[in-house]
Amino acid sequence: MILVILIALLFAGGVLAWMSERVNPNLPRSIALATVLLDLLIMLTLLGSGDSGQWIASLEASWIPRFGISFYLAVDGLSLLLILLTAFLGIIAIGSAWDEITERAGFFYFNLLWTLAGVVGVFTALDLFLFFFFWEVMLIPMYFIIAIWGHENKNYAAMKFFIFTQVTGMLMLVSILVLAYFHYVQAGVFSFNYHDLLNVSFTSRVEMWVMLGFFIAFATKLPSVPIHSWLPDAHSQAPTAGSVILAGILLKTGAYGLIRFAVPLFPAASMEFAPIAMTLAAISILYCAKVAFAQHDIKRLIAYTSVSHMGFVTLGVYAWNEQALQGAVMTMLAHGLSAAALFMLAGGLQHRIHTRSMPDMGGFWAKVPRMAIVALFFSVAALGMPGLGNFIGEFLALLGAFQANIWLTVVSAFGLIFASVYSLWVIQKVFQGEYNSSKFDDSHLSDLSRREMLYFGAMMIGLVWMGMYPQSFLDLSAGTLSGLLSATADAAVAVAEVAQ
Repeated sequence: MILVILIALLFAGGVLAWMSERVNPNLPRSIALATVLLDLLIMLTLLGSGDSGQWIASLEASWIPRFGISFYLAVDGLSLLLILLTAFLGIIAIGSAWDEITERAGFFYFNLLWTLAGVVGVFTALDLFLFFFFWEVMLIPMYFIIAIWGHENKNYAAMKFFIFTQVTGMLMLVSILVLAYFHYVQAGVFSFNYHDLLNVSFTSRVEMWVMLGFFIAFATKLPSVPIHSWLPDAHSQAPTAGSVILAGILLKTGAYGLIRFAVPLFPAASMEFAPIAMTLAAISILYCAKVAFAQHDIKRLIAYTSVSHMGFVTLGVYAWNEQALQGAVMTMLAHGLSAAALFMLAGGLQHRIHTRSMPDMGGFWAKVPRMAIVALFFSVAALGMPGLGNFIGEFLALLGAFQANIWLTVVSAFGLIFASVYSLWVIQKVFQGEYNSSKFDDSHLSDLSRREMLYFGAMMIGLVWMGMYPQSFLDLSAGTLSGLLSATADAAVAVAEVAQ
């Protein structure tokens, strides 16, 4: 029942925030913050309440019995980590929108909370029809966040985001229906239950095509080259809170989908496809790092670096061993914090000086020293500094990938060098050099407030904790990942024998 409460609370809080705008224009943000804080506190009660490799909490009720569709929610160690990240970054997103969103604030926080509700549903749904329902729920509010509160080219960016995610989502729906049909043929009943569909068997050709429907949908959301071009447009045009949610949470739903659904449901096809997926990951890491250098818009630059860093997640997932998967999960968590912080900094700068163009910036260190120090910390975190969470994730992902494909791992490792260069380049362009106020409006240029420092401080503590005490996170997901590896072991052996 606790999982229903988590989702229902966000839905109800969104409606209440929207309606409260009539009473007081500042009330929606307070209601939204209280709602997500309460959600986070309820989630924390799940910690230590069961074996992280088993289902810590679950609820299953009949929904559409004629077609075998049930309302099935469950959480284990992996999904618990991700819903905690969702609630934490939800609070950060509300904080970043606190002063920025002044028009139609009630509707804004309605969309924000409904997006979070959809994400929590995605991370907990184990009926594939219900999973697809939540997959769509989280997309539509995000479309409105970009289209209504975005910047100069918001309509184009919102439509591009919607088309990419909706079209690939339809491919996933077709694959889900094919899975359910094959279960009907083989078992005599329709079912969308995750555990039932794990037992469906295919011919190798059919399995590959059905798997690709899932892979394309998840790789688009991740995103991965060549279906990544929606992300820079969406990030550059979205309000700061939208960018925080996109980078910190929505991208992780694609990675989660690969780990939970794409590989376990189609183990043989996934193992056969792994070299291609790992190649796409290596291309994403290097190509998007290179493209980042060509950007003048600071939010587009951070967006391309996000695609590059998420390539390590894809690399880890398709290496499909314990170290690589643990690296993928740690990278998801650490990138969620570091990318959200960098977008929050970029959005804060834009809100203050009304430009995202880095050539117009420079010399800000003396003007906004707290912002400069915070930016340096998160830039260093993003490039993989030892002692911080990003290093643990990317190191484990590369270590595990090395066991699966040496050459692709070596090529991907060059992404760490590029990350160092572009991260420090941003610091130099924005905070070093000559200060020239004639290029922008500096009348509102101010340092980070105490409230902003509180949010950044919380993310800093999270990254340091992940870097210094990673075992507390690794232990939570270890049981789940071991179970997934065991379930797909036979298929991996069979593919290896065919390859030989």
